[in-house]
Amino acid sequence: MLHERFRGTGVALVTPFKNGAIDWDGLEKVIEHVIAGGVEFLVSLGTTGESVTLSDEEHRAILDFTIKINRGRLPLVAGVFGGNNTTAMAEKIRAFNFEGIDALLSSNPSYNKPGQEGIFRHYMALADASPKPIIIYNVPSRTASNISAETTLRLANASDKFLGIKEASDDIYQVMKIIKGKPKEFLVLSGDDFITLPLIACGGDGVISVIANTVPRPFTDMVRAGLRQDLPTAQRFNNQLLELYKLLFIEGNPVGVKAALELQGICSGEVRLPLTHMTEQGVNLLMAELEKLDII
Repeated sequence: MLHERFRGTGVALVTPFKNGAIDWDGLEKVIEHVIAGGVEFLVSLGTTGESVTLSDEEHRAILDFTIKINRGRLPLVAGVFGGNNTTAMAEKIRAFNFEGIDALLSSNPSYNKPGQEGIFRHYMALADASPKPIIIYNVPSRTASNISAETTLRLANASDKFLGIKEASDDIYQVMKIIKGKPKEFLVLSGDDFITLPLIACGGDGVISVIANTVPRPFTDMVRAGLRQDLPTAQRFNNQLLELYKLLFIEGNPVGVKAALELQGICSGEVRLPLTHMTEQGVNLLMAELEKLDII
């Protein structure tokens, strides 16, 4: 079943840069690193991929390159479909070439702060336009609008085009309401690494992760242990990674995870303005934790 292919750990891939341009060798190394680390699916051009500072031409080039390197080994989600202009987003989806792409990820509308009815109609318009399943992305810290549990469940029951939701509201009660009321095959995925295990313990299905860029093996082992209800093993991995969860975000995403990848020799820590490279203090803290975990 389609939903089983997206159960577990998805990784929100970074976009490596070198002197302002896309670092294709670095991107290939990241993709191979996370596949070798056991992730279940790839997400290209989400927030972690700095999609908002990439041109449309760069979006297409990154997706085509990722499809080529992936070679169909894992399901691939395109995360470049967030926006607050419903008509423009639906037109973009209709015109898009989805060959090699298995699903799309779409964040809730930002800035214009729609009510729940507007959010519902927005997503239904995207579902009508899309030839591929949609993962709803609720991230109110970035969009200034929250998708309520009631609206999520309404969408899940209104169309089988909705594969699931990436929940990054930090509201565990809201997530539990979704898990309690959802259709069986509708996936509930964590949008924050640090609440992944609690969400799985409540009946969630996995995560779209940032940390899996840098330490895919222990994190995917944690998620798999949680999903098979081996909580002692899952707790052991979670406790090992607890400090790293925090350090990767102390200066924002993907600043921290790119600095970690640089320390690992996988790709540069370079980001595009308005983001800036991690400070020396942050890098030193991160280096100490990665050494403690025997990652570098």
